Amino acid sequence: MHRFGLVLLGCVLSSVSLAQSSSESPQAIAHANRQVSQHQAEVQRLQKDVTQQETASQQAAERLQQQDRTIAELRKQLKATQDASKLPVAGH
Repeated sequence: MHRFGLVLLGCVLSSVSLAQSSSESPQAIAHANRQVSQHQAEVQRLQKDVTQQETASQQAAERLQQQDRTIAELRKQLKATQDASKLPVAGH
């Protein structure tokens, strides 16, 4: 996420320096400002996408952990059942 902020900062600084260091027309400055706004919107969209992907990844990890616990419990029950079936039956 920080990478997007750095990209945005670079865009802002370059447009500001362009506007200050040249005798560009007001239209060129307005164009640069529009580009900065577009880049800001893109950064926000990308940050939202990253957040959604991180959330989905965390949820998937939690599901896998739950499945691992379920598998471990089932293995434990299977072993107990197999061990019990090996015991001699009383009274025979």
